[in-house]
Amino acid sequence: METSAPPKTAAELDAAAAELKAQADGLRKQEKTAAIARIKTAMAEYGITAADLGIKGGESKRNRTPKSGAKYRNPTTGETWTGKGRNPKWVSAIKEAGGDMAAYTVQ
Repeated sequence: METSAPPKTAAELDAAAAELKAQADGLRKQEKTAAIARIKTAMAEYGITAADLGIKGGESKRNRTPKSGAKYRNPTTGETWTGKGRNPKWVSAIKEAGGDMAAYTVQ
């Protein structure tokens, strides 16, 4: 850092603060990179896995959501539908014909 006259205005102080923040962010990034390298080296040296550290794999919420079972079944083809999402063609055909979906409910 070069020595210069101290800031005299709020704008100069804001500029100095922004410069210091940028420097701190850069140093933090370097420190993080070095820490990750040290951790990876230790993990390789001792055969440590993410599971050993209690870190679970990147499961998404979608993968954890239990699948709902079939709510309706087409007795002719055996196709099923959960009642969620877009209607299958066989459900649309029943509804267009004025049929009652209750008759197709899986017991």
